[in-house]
Amino acid sequence: MQHPFLASLLLILLTSPVFATDTIDSADTISNDAVLQAINGQAGAPQGQSIHYFANNAATTGYLAIPEGQGPFPAVILIHEWNGLVERIKQTADAFAKQGYVALAADLYQGKTGSNRDENVALMQAARADEQTIIANLDAAVTYLRQQTPATGKVATIGWCFGGGIALSYAIGSDAHDGTAIFYGSLLDDPEKMSHIHHEIYGTFAAEDGGIPPQQVNAFVAALREAGVKNDVHIYDDVQHGFWLHNERDPEHNQPAAIDAWERLKAYLKRVL
Repeated sequence: MQHPFLASLLLILLTSPVFATDTIDSADTISNDAVLQAINGQAGAPQGQSIHYFANNAATTGYLAIPEGQGPFPAVILIHEWNGLVERIKQTADAFAKQGYVALAADLYQGKTGSNRDENVALMQAARADEQTIIANLDAAVTYLRQQTPATGKVATIGWCFGGGIALSYAIGSDAHDGTAIFYGSLLDDPEKMSHIHHEIYGTFAAEDGGIPPQQVNAFVAALREAGVKNDVHIYDDVQHGFWLHNERDPEHNQPAAIDAWERLKAYLKRVL
């Protein structure tokens, strides 16, 4: 579905930050935050439940985590990386639930996961070959959240790598949701396509990402600006692709960036949800 662009919206373009790492007590911050614990590999076994939210395909098996209490709660759809709906994504869904969000981790691979590069690429290519099914899948996730969970009705997507690119495609192709957060996902630089986005976009990217270099991010932001789409897009210095969801790979560089990106994401979700 296409949408008229919102010319009245303002652009927020954030440039790479300078971190005062000696003033950030990363260990203390992480120990008090379930999301930061999950992305640092410190979460326990998943505690949520498997669900079948997409009636068009019975093999599609998502993962649902619901906060304690009666709600209603804002909701997020987590869109997995190229290897599918694996434990790290489920743990992150649990962590978002602890933060007060109904979290549905979508399954775009019909229950399959990859264990190596070749398998991951094959799964990713098969999914991308049918974008309309992806949009229908995510629309079904939104409907499930609104009809089957104690959600407020406000929903945002959050995607990483493959999932980040899918989140952008979904923002362009559907008006069923209220926010889109992209973590180092593939981008577009076409203002006409950006004009179909009807809400503010959040983006976190890595300066050392060879696949999505800063030049591509800047072109993406320029297209958003030309289309009149409000955004909070940030490129972090001294980190590489995948730094946020797998923060433990290089704690010295990743943790300050991840903490800042998480604070921005919390503020963004508060705005749109």
